[in-house]
Formats: sequence, structure tokens, C-alpha cells
Amino acid sequence: MTFTISGTEPEASISANSLPELVSLAQELLGQIRQHPQFKGLRFDCDVAIGDVKQYFNYLEWAVASDSEIAKFEGFTE
Repeated sequence: MTFTISGTEPEASISANSLPELVSLAQELLGQIRQHPQFKGLRFDCDVAIGDVKQYFNYLEWAVASDSEIAKFEGFTE
């Protein structure tokens, strides 16, 4: 199955990217979401903030770079 992320330059096909590339793309998209005027105008109460998600991707990025076994991390199963 192939997923495409529209609205990014250039359009990215998820199946063609490596895990480090996907993590980097996710980081970039989180930054764009955080700066988007519609996001800034939202008033909602949530258990997880954008900063928490960004920290998760920072940790995932470190783990991938250090060749850790991804399946050991919470949320990932084989």
C-alpha cells in the first residue's frame, strides 16, 4: 500500500522513503502544523501536546540513527 502526503513540496511517497527520511518529514510537518494559523487558533484540551509528539520523534530519530531495534519501543510491534 502506498500513501502520499499532499501539500508538501515535493509530494512525498511514503513507501519510497527510508525510516530516517520519514521521521525527518514528520518533524518538518509538526513544525508546519505548530506554525499554522488555524492550529494557533485552536483551543482544545488534549492529553498529548505537539511538544510531546516532537519529543517522541526526536527520540525515534536518535534510536534509528543508533541502529536500535525499533520493535523494542512502545507502540511498535512486529
